[in-house]
Amino acid sequence: HLHLFKRFYAQLYPQTNHTLLTTGHGRRSQSVALCSAFTFHFLLHIFISTQSSSWFCFNNTRGGVRTLQHNSTQNLRQQQEKEDASKEGSQAREGVVGKTGQQSKEWDCMYGKLVGLANVGKSTFFQAITRCPLGNPANFPYATIDPEEARVIVPDERFDWLVQHYKPKSVVPADLTVYDIAGLTRGASTGAGLGNAFLSHIRAVDAIFQVVRCFDDAEIIHVEGDVDPTRDLDIISEELRIKDIEFVEKAHENLVKQTRRGGQSLEMKKLKEEQATVEKVLEHLKSGKDVRKAEWTPKEVEAINPLFLLTAKPVVFLVNLSEKDYIRQKNKHLPKIAEWVKEHAPGDPIIPISVSFEERLSRFETEKEAEEEAKKLGTKSALPKIITTMRKALNLGSFFTTGTDEVRQWTIRNGTKAPKAAGVIHGDFEKTFIQAVVYNYDTLKELGDEAAVKAQGKVMTKGKDYVVEDGDILLIKAGAAKS
Repeated sequence: HLHLFKRFYAQLYPQTNHTLLTTGHGRRSQSVALCSAFTFHFLLHIFISTQSSSWFCFNNTRGGVRTLQHNSTQNLRQQQEKEDASKEGSQAREGVVGKTGQQSKEWDCMYGKLVGLANVGKSTFFQAITRCPLGNPANFPYATIDPEEARVIVPDERFDWLVQHYKPKSVVPADLTVYDIAGLTRGASTGAGLGNAFLSHIRAVDAIFQVVRCFDDAEIIHVEGDVDPTRDLDIISEELRIKDIEFVEKAHENLVKQTRRGGQSLEMKKLKEEQATVEKVLEHLKSGKDVRKAEWTPKEVEAINPLFLLTAKPVVFLVNLSEKDYIRQKNKHLPKIAEWVKEHAPGDPIIPISVSFEERLSRFETEKEAEEEAKKLGTKSALPKIITTMRKALNLGSFFTTGTDEVRQWTIRNGTKAPKAAGVIHGDFEKTFIQAVVYNYDTLKELGDEAAVKAQGKVMTKGKDYVVEDGDILLIKAGAAKS
């Protein structure tokens, strides 16, 4: 045991004088003492590593949080590398720029990040949406350094009805993973503030929640000195675009080196097509436009998606108002923001929220109490709308698997065929797919139970070309997987 601890200690503290670790035979007391010391260091190292890598919190009340996990920058980077590897293959197949199409078979979730300048309300909003105190709101820039991560249940009345109908032993709703990261500042693309780390954190996610400050509060400092939402939008848009230009230029340099040798092979032809696409993207970015706002052919999408460009990701704008303005749905900045989005990001959704109001609602013991408070004020929480809007922006839908053992909601891209949907449940099901027994939620709810659905001839058997519809209830039939 001493030998093993000695090796561990040498790796953990390579600069230490390891002559102290040598013990001769018969020196039992010294060996025991050293073993105890090494055991302490070993356990301490594990404790520190654990604390810096993950925290878990369970909360099934308002906001729908199932699991909350905090990741250190190093662990998030490792996670992103794994995600990047899986995304590279999946994105090209989807044919939609910026929308990764990643389906995690283990968690069945999507990933969104809270983005905005410092002190706009991101961390407070993170705490409100998760009902867990792991965000780090503070009245100074960079209060959040390491990304915080939370998994938030997607509200869906269909899922709730199915749970009540089947009363299963296990329920598994769809969820959205939300990250809270450091605030962006002017010059982030060139490394100002936490710029490079901040922008690398965005690259691996599926979509962006952009928080824009529209409330006045002399006690909460603004990094630019005053509240000006359109200026803030310009800063964020410019920083993301500059970073994309830098990234695309590097990709272009690599392609030029590869195509310089010439040749007529299929591989060279593909590289030249990719180079032409990258040049087109670069021209588009330098003209001041985001990648997601251009029309791209399927072949161009195949070349663009592996770049994981920041401006290719879907964006939902969260306009953070004071509680008073949110309740009356009026604010002097709203028309200017609407005009800015219409000009620079046409079609992107804008959702007025009040982080202070959501934070106050989150302090109620039960969801019912929070709803009663909101109703008394003539308003309601914006959280469900935020989550469902992001799913729509990502072109996502759901199918269900049901029964008395489990009711589960699965997330898929709209337009997904049955074998790929089966693969979300288990990878082997996609490979060995035979057929799917299908009926829709609306039909089940209308007729009352499965027996009535069958009696009306509404249960269908579909093959590999069937496109799964949002709200379908599936029973997958698949062959045995090859060992």
